[in-house]
Amino acid sequence: MGERLPLWVRTRCGARPRALAALTVVLALTIGLAAHHFWSGRPRTVQAPPVESASRQRPAPLPAHPAPPTAASVTGGSLLVDVAGEVRRPGVHRLPSGARVADALEAAGGAHPGTDLQGLNRARPVVDGEQIVVGESPAAPGPGAVPGPGTGGAAHPGAPVSLNSATADQLDALPGIGPVMARRIIDYRTERGGFTSVDELREVNGIGERRFADLRPLVGP
Repeated sequence: MGERLPLWVRTRCGARPRALAALTVVLALTIGLAAHHFWSGRPRTVQAPPVESASRQRPAPLPAHPAPPTAASVTGGSLLVDVAGEVRRPGVHRLPSGARVADALEAAGGAHPGTDLQGLNRARPVVDGEQIVVGESPAAPGPGAVPGPGTGGAAHPGAPVSLNSATADQLDALPGIGPVMARRIIDYRTERGGFTSVDELREVNGIGERRFADLRPLVGP
């Protein structure tokens, strides 16, 4: 190997075997480092991540069901109330949604002077289609009338009793309705905002089918 080196290398190194071997090792390391640097610095191909299939995508949320229309929305945000009894303009009156019994009285021209409004809750919200009777009390029992159970000795009136405006005494006068049941009916209409139909009387605690059948022709909303 020494004979193959250039003349200046042999002259500089003195052609000593150890010097030649060291020079050979340095050259080999240099070539190896250069090859490694070239190999690690070469351009590489980068692959894009796979696209998630449409079947694995989360489905869009379904739209919420719209709320069912109320009676006020069907009538354009207004209520129809029948005001009867001792008022100046009895009849059917149109009131805005959220109106009270006092608003119905005002729409009917107010009560006649001297009318007893003691048993009328003027702060109660009215419901669409109900009847408000002003100043009428239960009729006196006729001769030979037999009081029903729980009526406290009073017979039921001849005219239908409004479940939305009747007092506790008027409800107590109905057959099979005592003071406790009359209070339950009043509490029910206060919590629900009034009766929309006579059939809702079945939902009052203690009103069975037999008692409801007796009360059906005697009451109204």
